[in-house]
Amino acid sequence: MSKRYEYWNKEMELKNRKELDEIQNKRLRAIVKYCYDNVPFYNKKFKENNLHPDDIKTKDDIIKIPITYKQDLRDNYPFNMFAVPMKDIVRIHASSGTTGKPTVVGYTAKDIETWTELMARTIMATNVTKEDIIQNAYGYGLFTGGLGFHYGAEKIGATVIPISGGNTERQILIMQDFKSTVLTCTPSYSLYIAEYLKNLDIDVDSLSLRVGIFGAEPWSEALRSKIEDALHIDAFDIYGLSELCGPGVSIECPEKAGLHIWEDHFIPEIIDPENGEQKNMGEQGALVFTTLTKEGIPLLRYLTNDITVLNEEKCNCGRWHIRMRKVIGRADDMLIIRGINVFPSEVEYQLMKIPGVSENYQIIIDRDILDRLILKVEVTPEAFSDKVSEMEDFKKNIEQRLYSSLQIHANVELVAPGKIERSIGKAKRVIDLRTKNI
Repeated sequence: MSKRYEYWNKEMELKNRKELDEIQNKRLRAIVKYCYDNVPFYNKKFKENNLHPDDIKTKDDIIKIPITYKQDLRDNYPFNMFAVPMKDIVRIHASSGTTGKPTVVGYTAKDIETWTELMARTIMATNVTKEDIIQNAYGYGLFTGGLGFHYGAEKIGATVIPISGGNTERQILIMQDFKSTVLTCTPSYSLYIAEYLKNLDIDVDSLSLRVGIFGAEPWSEALRSKIEDALHIDAFDIYGLSELCGPGVSIECPEKAGLHIWEDHFIPEIIDPENGEQKNMGEQGALVFTTLTKEGIPLLRYLTNDITVLNEEKCNCGRWHIRMRKVIGRADDMLIIRGINVFPSEVEYQLMKIPGVSENYQIIIDRDILDRLILKVEVTPEAFSDKVSEMEDFKKNIEQRLYSSLQIHANVELVAPGKIERSIGKAKRVIDLRTKNI
């Protein structure tokens, strides 16, 4: 059966490479001048580097612009990166600030319109239409997820249930009674809902769900398979971050061959996180974005630290918009254990391929004299046994699989079903105790 493709703004979404390049070059020149004239931070940066807006004529010149780091936003907390006075800001969002001061983002009325347009495109790219009922279980508030999906879903004419996160029993009641066809939340919470359904002995096929749009945390292809099998839905990955707009920066289409970046609004690059040098298309590195249409807080070459690969080939869906591979982790989240570099998502990918391993696990890094990797793995009810010898064999199998694929030694601790704490938001997968034991 051939795939179906939906478009919100077909004319823009199907522009060819040459047309997209022309749009980007024109908007890049405009945004660079806008930043230079209206953001003291960028004015100073340009002058320190003997750079003038006239020096940036095309995308090829973008490497002349210094990188913008998250710390730059924190150093200018709360509003000093804004390009407009507060009287023109109609909404503020902010990151959680778990590793320092939150990054604050201001939106003009035009920014909200742009974001809503991007989210309409994003949602429809997953074949969701105005006929759907969207259960929006992302958090509302300073976090961008809830309101981003809300406005985009309303824009396409879909029915929105603004239930937000948590209260899982109520989520399921609403899902049943309101006949929700689309679920939006973190991937880890979708699996928690699936587990809750099973505990309540509710047949997932009695629900009307058909699509899930999941983001806000990296998740592997193996986890996608678990979600799709557990909820009997088509699961799509979405990418965004509050500094750029929130969700709506990129999305998978039904091809699931990478996430389309809306290039009329963002210029993506890949750089080496160690030296900042730009990498070629198809090479792995840290993702950098330049916003092309933001008024409130435009950003030039903003380093996300998300590790991925870009693909500029035309997709079977007809879109030329560059695709990014699923994020495998963040450059600053990469674990170095006895000299071996490993991303948590790589551990997850291997675990999810092992029968009997639940999607619930924790990576704990500790240090005595040398680093120790402890992996708490929850066993599924079907695989759990009270026979010590069987569990010991299972444990050794996991350890051997991880070593053969990742070349790391892990001390696996098997945990009974339901014993690892569930999350209704972003899952807490990694606990690094090394700094506490110095």
